[in-house]
Amino acid sequence: MIDFTDQVAIVTGAGRGLGRLYALELARRGASVIVNDLGGTMHGDGSDASIADQVVAEIEGVGGVAVASHVRKAARRSSSWPCIASAGSTPWSVMREFSTAFRSTS
Repeated sequence: MIDFTDQVAIVTGAGRGLGRLYALELARRGASVIVNDLGGTMHGDGSDASIADQVVAEIEGVGGVAVASHVRKAARRSSSWPCIASAGSTPWSVMREFSTAFRSTS
């Protein structure tokens, strides 16, 4: 099993679906998780901060460390943090920025 102790992981779209599962699993493996989710509808409309907050509470409830993020661009650049972009409404331009940032650090 991969151990993420002492690492921070960013998961976009972490309030529901696969993103939520990724966040929970990373926390189970020791990561401190940034739970990023705007809480919008499946079509990207609206927002609900409680969606990310609920996942943070779930992680903390089993002894994990997590913080909610309610911003559209959670991680523009990170040299060493794992990042799972599972948000369905993340613009492709942001994904290109992630990709470029990670390539430039390796």
